[in-house]
Amino acid sequence: MWDANINGFKAYLRIERSMSENTVDAYLHDVTMLRDYAHASLSDKSANTLCLQDLQAFLQYINELELSAGTQARILSGLKSFYAYLELEGMVADDPTEMLEAPKLKRTLPVVLSIEELDMLFAQIDHSTPEGLRNRAMLETMYSCGLRVSELVSLAISHLYLDIGFVRVVGKGNKERLVPIGGEAVKHIHIYREHVRAKMEPKKGCEDILFLNRRSSSLSRVMVFMILKDLAIKAGLKKTIHPHTLRHSFATHLVEAGADLRAVQEMMGHKSITTTEIYTHLDRSFLRNTMEKYHPRFN
Repeated sequence: MWDANINGFKAYLRIERSMSENTVDAYLHDVTMLRDYAHASLSDKSANTLCLQDLQAFLQYINELELSAGTQARILSGLKSFYAYLELEGMVADDPTEMLEAPKLKRTLPVVLSIEELDMLFAQIDHSTPEGLRNRAMLETMYSCGLRVSELVSLAISHLYLDIGFVRVVGKGNKERLVPIGGEAVKHIHIYREHVRAKMEPKKGCEDILFLNRRSSSLSRVMVFMILKDLAIKAGLKKTIHPHTLRHSFATHLVEAGADLRAVQEMMGHKSITTTEIYTHLDRSFLRNTMEKYHPRFN
C-alpha cells in the first residue's frame, strides 16, 4: 500500500504540480522516512490509517535526530503535500496533517542516563549472537565518542586509529573531527571485527563501513533507534531513550566530572559553544561546587 501511494504521489508531484526533480526527490524522501518509521514503530500502519498522534510521534522522532529546524519544516511540508494528494484521490477521508504543528524547537534539558542506567542498558545485550556483539561495539562507540546517530552508521573502518585511541568522525556539513575513543569501546570493536565483521561480505559501497546489518549493508538510523528502544524496555528504564540520549550522556558526564567546556564542544562537533552550554544546566550541585571551588568571594 505504501509503495502504491508513494508512486502515485511521485506522479502527482511531477505532472499535476510540475515540481522540479530535486523537490520531488526531497518530498519522496520525507514520505519514505515516515513509511520506515511506521514500519518500525507503529506496527507497520498504512498511510491511510495514521492518525494525528502517530504523525506527532514521527515529528518528535525526527526532532530527536537533531535535524535542523529548516529540515524539519521541509519534512512537515512534504507530509502535508502527501496527505493533500491522498485526500484529493479519496484515499483518506480527513487530512491528519491539518492540525499538525512542527515540534517546538526551544532548548530543553535533554534526557540523560546515569552510569548505572548505562550499565543496565548494556547488560541486556546478548553477546552470544553476531548482532549482539555488533550492538555492544556500536553503543560503546556511540557513548565513548559522543557520536550523532548519522555519524555512527557512517563510521568508516579507515577512520579508526585505535592504536592511538582516536576515530575520525565526519559530522554535519562534512566537517571532520578527531575524537578520543575509550578502552571499552576499542575492546568491543576488536571483538566485533574479529568475530563478526571479518566474516561478512559487504554490499557494494559498504566495504569501508564499520557497522553492518544482517544483509551486509549499512545500518539505518531507525534501526539504531529500535535497538536502543528494545534494550531500554528489557532494562526496565522508564526514560524516553533514543540514540541521542547516549550523546547527551557522554557530554553530561564529561561536564559533571569537570571537563573543559571548549574541549567538550570540540568533541561534540558543536559549531557554537552555546549549544554545549546546555549541559552545564543538568546538575545544579555541579554548578554550585564549581562556584565554591573557583569563585574568590562566593563563601
